[in-house]
Amino acid sequence: MAMDVVDYEIKGAEMQYVEVELDPGEAAIGEAGSLMFMDAGIAMDTVFGDGSASQGGGLFGKLLGAGKRLITGESLFTTVYTNNASAKQRVAFAAPYPGKILPMNLRQLGGTLICQRDAFLCAARGVSLGIAFQRKLSTGFFGGEGFIMQKLDGDGLAFVHAGGSIAKRELAPGQTLLVDTGCVVAYTQDMNFEVQFVGKIKTALFGGEGLFFAKLTGPGTVWLQSLPFSRLASRVFAAAPQMGGRREEAGLGGLLPAGGVLGGILGGDDE
Repeated sequence: MAMDVVDYEIKGAEMQYVEVELDPGEAAIGEAGSLMFMDAGIAMDTVFGDGSASQGGGLFGKLLGAGKRLITGESLFTTVYTNNASAKQRVAFAAPYPGKILPMNLRQLGGTLICQRDAFLCAARGVSLGIAFQRKLSTGFFGGEGFIMQKLDGDGLAFVHAGGSIAKRELAPGQTLLVDTGCVVAYTQDMNFEVQFVGKIKTALFGGEGLFFAKLTGPGTVWLQSLPFSRLASRVFAAAPQMGGRREEAGLGGLLPAGGVLGGILGGDDE
């Protein structure tokens, strides 16, 4: 299937969304639950996998493509948005949490991009969504977030989402970068990815960084995020009142314990 060439516009600052403009007959694919709005001339169709031509072989091919997405933790289904009108139509996809949306031209990146499992947001029709297993077993046993990643193939536009601020690094052949495993958003296919032990138990236990780093070796390009969703979720969970977190009550700066009597009265929990 030929890739659809779409126009787009990314809007917003901390909570971004991307508007994709489709010519008559063009289509885009979106991750389940990412739709923000669409013009009336666009038709939705939910399909197994990504609906690309790479999922040949009838039902078996479709099930295989859907199964790959299930392994990466994504939905079995993808939604295809097709412009059935005679004029240009727009469809918008919203980021799931604060961060940035990155447009990735797969043709300029060598046809393949490896990204975190939850990074994919939407793409032009024809982009194939697959899986990328890391080559070393140690990555699987210890790497956590970095073991099974998504692979985007094609020569069209794909949009990925990253949390917080973005750092783009170009690595020369043999140049190495050590990164927290959750901070890796995406990298080009020529990049070598493996997991490395931090080296000191004391640093891992008391430094607050964990036991392992992602070791990326060039040549290639890597995109990093300052706020992985897992880190954001763990901070929110730890601050929740049920977990003994502290409230920011009425300008008191969280000085009152959430479970205390005085804190509960001021917070409106006690009648």
